[in-house]
Amino acid sequence: MAHITEAYVDYAGFKTYCKIVEPDEPAAGKKPLLVLHGGPGACHNCLLTYAQIADRYGRTVVFYDQIGCGKSAIPHQEDDFYTCDLWIDEFYTVRRALGLDDIHLFGNSWGGMLGMLCMMKDDTGVNSFVINSSPVRIDTWLSEARRLIQYLPKDMQEALEEAERTGDYDAPAAAAAADEYYKRHVMGVYAADYPQEIIDSNAGTGECYMVMQGASEFVCTGKLKDWDIREGVKSIRVPCMALSGTDDEGTPYTIKEGVDLVPGCEWTLIQGAPHLANITHPDECLAAVEGFISRFD
Repeated sequence: MAHITEAYVDYAGFKTYCKIVEPDEPAAGKKPLLVLHGGPGACHNCLLTYAQIADRYGRTVVFYDQIGCGKSAIPHQEDDFYTCDLWIDEFYTVRRALGLDDIHLFGNSWGGMLGMLCMMKDDTGVNSFVINSSPVRIDTWLSEARRLIQYLPKDMQEALEEAERTGDYDAPAAAAAADEYYKRHVMGVYAADYPQEIIDSNAGTGECYMVMQGASEFVCTGKLKDWDIREGVKSIRVPCMALSGTDDEGTPYTIKEGVDLVPGCEWTLIQGAPHLANITHPDECLAAVEGFISRFD
C-alpha cells in the first residue's frame, strides 16, 4: 500500500493542508502528479480516487485543500480576501514548500480553471496538464445547466425556478430537484448514497464557495460571474488533455469551447460519466490520466 504523509504549508497568515501519497514501489522516471480540487472550496476528498495512481502506476500523487476549506479552514474573512490571485499564489507557494518543481498537473472543475490561470502565468516545471471538466467561460456553463434542467420533470424545473427567485435552495421540492440534477450530472448517485469521500468534501466546503460561486450550481452570483478566459488560454504551452463525461454538467459543448482554444489540447470523453467521473468511472479516469501524463515523464 502507498504511504501517506500529511504536511502544512504557511500561507497568507494561515496553514494550507497537504497530503502526499507515495508508492511503496516507485516506478523509475515517474514525475509527481499535483491535484487541484474544485469549488472553490470543495476540498480534496472527492478526488481521492486518484490516490490509486500511486499503487497502480508507481507515481506520487499530491493533494492539498485550498485555503479556506477542508483542513485548510480559516476563520471568517471579508469577501475581498477571496480572489483568484489568492489561490494562484497558493499554488506556487505549495509547490515551493514541497519541492514540486518537476510535475504533472490535474485540475477538477474550479481546479482546472485555477490550473489554467496558473499555466497562463508561469508554467515552469509543469510537464502536462489534465483539465477535468472546466469551463473557459461561465456563461456557457450556466447556459448548458439551464438546458439540462429542461430534461428534469416539470415540477422539478418549477421548484428550481422558485428557488432561484427566492434564494431558498433548502426548500424540500428544490432540494429534491437538485438531488436529481446532481445524480444525473454531478455526482452520479443520490445524496442518500454518497460515498464517504463526497460526504467529507461537502462537510469541509468553505464560505469561499458562496463568495466566488453563489448559492447553487445553477446560477453564479459570486466573483466568478464574469469568468471568461477564452483569449488567455490561447497562450497555454503545456501539453493539455481535457477530461469529461457525456452526462457531465460540464457538457461536451462546454468542454469543446476550451478544447478548441487551448493549443493542441486533446480530449477524453467518458461515456455515461457525470461531473465527478472518478466516483462512477474510476478505472476509466485513472487509465486516461496516467495514459496521458506518462507520455510526458
